[in-house]
Amino acid sequence: MQPYAISVRQVSKRFRVQRNRPSTLRETVHQVFTGQWDRGRFLYALRDVSFTVRHGQVLGIIGHNGAGKSTLLRLLCGLGRPTSGCIVTDGLVSGILELGGGFHPDLTGRQNIKTVAILNGAKDHLTECEENIVKFAEMERYIDQPVRTYSNGMYVRLAFAAALEFDPSVMVIDEVLAVGDERFQHKCMDRISRFHREGKTLIVTSHNAEQIKMLCTEVLVLDEGRVVLQSDPESALNCYHDLMRQRTEK
Repeated sequence: MQPYAISVRQVSKRFRVQRNRPSTLRETVHQVFTGQWDRGRFLYALRDVSFTVRHGQVLGIIGHNGAGKSTLLRLLCGLGRPTSGCIVTDGLVSGILELGGGFHPDLTGRQNIKTVAILNGAKDHLTECEENIVKFAEMERYIDQPVRTYSNGMYVRLAFAAALEFDPSVMVIDEVLAVGDERFQHKCMDRISRFHREGKTLIVTSHNAEQIKMLCTEVLVLDEGRVVLQSDPESALNCYHDLMRQRTEK
């Protein structure tokens, strides 16, 4: 076993922003031969980000909107590659970045569960996984209806239950603990706490300070794509509030 569940080393991620983008091949050729071709510019979502996450740790990541949190979590889950630097993981990393993002609206809830289970390598335990997900989501009455007929609350319950059913070493959660009604939020928090008690590693972003204090053993503060601080929750939240106050003053 490696000493860290995740090690991020000088990771940067940039995106090309295209201006005056041609819509046809003819326009492209015309711009190239007339010297009007605009190669665009680069925007950096992350710059030289480095940190480590120990096995069994709960790391919070906080920062203003646009600080680079979601980009970082997507890279941790393997959804894209850094422009520079590297990310080393020990064990399976699973992410809840967009609840139900893999659900097909025309399939029933049960059919979607089976598809997700197979894709996660749980074909041999399909029936057990299906029962656990349906029970946690409290969807017994509606599980055989097309997902497009579900309310937002039903959709969220099923998606969250499906995401947590499989057994990753590291769970990455992006701003999804604020969804659903209050009772279901408590149920999700209990399930995540159990995940942590089992010695698993958790990385979470949230704008809810109380959730950060309750869940996290350490917190990373991002600002403009850079790491400002990695410390205990109280110190990190104080740093975050100072940054927000400075942005307001500007």
